Amino acid sequence: AQVLVESGGGSVQAGGSLRLSCAASGNTFRIMSMGWFRQAPGKEREGVACMDTNAGTTYYADSVKGRFTLARDNAKNTVYLQMNNLKPEDTAAYYCAADRYWRISCSLRVPNYYSWGRGTQVTVSS
Repeated sequence: AQVLVESGGGSVQAGGSLRLSCAASGNTFRIMSMGWFRQAPGKEREGVACMDTNAGTTYYADSVKGRFTLARDNAKNTVYLQMNNLKPEDTAAYYCAADRYWRISCSLRVPNYYSWGRGTQVTVSS
């Protein structure tokens, strides 16, 4: 099993930036892709961005494309989500998750992920 731990959340004003980190431990060799998801109060969890951990390819939701960027540090088993030009609608709890199945492209579907972190809160004020 893997343990995923998010960090880096906080409160910023609109237009600001944050970098979230997701550190993985345990059987990390089983992880085929990593995803970032978010959930605002009263809303369903939605996919934000994902990365194929072998190829390094990425995929972003339209709502964050051009503002959010994924990066990884394989030596640290850590994936980063750089969030720029944050908007109030980005306010949510952010979760990282691991997918153990190889796919043609990484997925933003919640059911495809089997291991989840506990989340980190991001609050963007106007």
